[in-house]
Parts: sequence; structure tokens; C-alpha cells
Amino acid sequence: MLNAKMQEALNRHLNAELFSSYLYLSMAAYFEDKSLPGMANWMRVQAGEENLHAMKFYDFINQRRGRVVLRAIEEPKSEWNSPLEAFEEALAHERKITALVGELTNLALAEKDHAAATFLQWFVNEQVEEEANVSTIVDQLRLVGDNGVAIYMIDQQLGQRAPATAAAPAE
Repeated sequence: MLNAKMQEALNRHLNAELFSSYLYLSMAAYFEDKSLPGMANWMRVQAGEENLHAMKFYDFINQRRGRVVLRAIEEPKSEWNSPLEAFEEALAHERKITALVGELTNLALAEKDHAAATFLQWFVNEQVEEEANVSTIVDQLRLVGDNGVAIYMIDQQLGQRAPATAAAPAE
């Protein structure tokens, strides 16, 4: 069973994951408006992954006989000056989530909640991948600058991303 402190922290993080999904969906809408369907696809897939992450927290809280409490999701930004700016914001956001996962893991260890600490390890590893993926796109966009042909090529590449089909390790 979850203690109140751990339950509250897990619920806050569930909300952060839902916001992540909402933010990436907003970025997808921005890219659709800019006729960059590949980048929009990449962000839609990312939004779906973040929603799956939120549901992992939802299920874990329930499995531990805790109480899920859904809160309002903050309104995300909807305009960026360039694809680079949007992906830089995505990278900053992933770094923020990484820090939140670290704090949550530290709390689980301090509370001697080994089940939560084990559950969170998947997210620790996932955040390494998340940051690396977005960082590579940021680097590529910085490299090409305002070159329309190069941005088009990156857009085509990002359009190849498909939703993950492999199940994540069991909590």
C-alpha cells in the first residue's frame, strides 16, 4: 500500500506526464499548421507515448491500493518561432521530466518504498532515451539552420516514426 506522501508525489507526476502528452500534441498541431507533417507525426507519436507513461502511473497507483486524483492539466504553449525552437522546448521539457523522475525516485528510496523505486527505474532509463532522441533532432536542426531543403529532409525522416509496439517491462 502506498503511503500518503508517495501517493501524492505519484499523482503529481501522473499530471506531469499528461501535460507532456498535451504539450507534444500542441506541437504537432503547430507543425501541421506549418505544413511539416513529418514533424507533426513525430510529435503525435511522442504525445501517445507520454499518455502511455501517464497510464503506467495511473495503473501503478491503483495496483498499490492508492487513490488516483486527476488534476487540471496546464494549458500548453501553441506557437513557436521555428521548428528548432519547438524541439529545443521539447528537449528542455524532457530534461525537466528527467529531474522530476529523479526526485520521485529519491523519495521512493527515502520512504523505503522498494516497489515504487523498482517501478520508477524503467522511467529513469526511458528518460535517457527520450533526451537522446530529442537532442539529436535539435542538433540536426541547428546544423541545417534555415535551409529549407534540409528542413524538408528532416521532416521526411521524422515522418517515418511509428508508435512503439513493444511492451515496456512490467512494473
